[in-house]
Parts: sequence; C-alpha cells; structure tokens
Amino acid sequence: MKWATRAGIHIDRAACAWLIRRHVDKEAAFVFVTDPAQVPAGATPFDMRGVELGHHGGDCSSMSCCAGCR
Repeated sequence: MKWATRAGIHIDRAACAWLIRRHVDKEAAFVFVTDPAQVPAGATPFDMRGVELGHHGGDCSSMSCCAGCR
C-alpha cells in the first residue's frame, strides 16, 4: 500500500511512518510530496492538513495514527 506525506523530515512524520510500517502495513511504500494535490491516487495521506491521519484538536498526527491502529 502507498502512503503519502509532506516532503522534509519532521519528528511527527517520522513517528507516523514508523507506526504505519511497524503496526499497520509491513510492506508500506512512502511517497513524499511538496503539495497535497500531488498525493497519488490510491495513496493514503498522513500528516497533512485536512486528512484523517493529521492533526485534530490537541492531537498530533502520530496520535491520529495510533487511534487509527485500534
């Protein structure tokens, strides 16, 4: 499965990628984009504005990823 996030390393993005690979999708392939409009069809976006696996209220993206793993 493909997963997409913003380009550039950040602790929350790295934590999400680790959680996804370790607990959700052992065969995960990651795509890094500079614009959310560049997310490939079929890829699940994370740590971007307006996506399910992003910041919500006081929760960071990695917390959303954890909640999605339950």
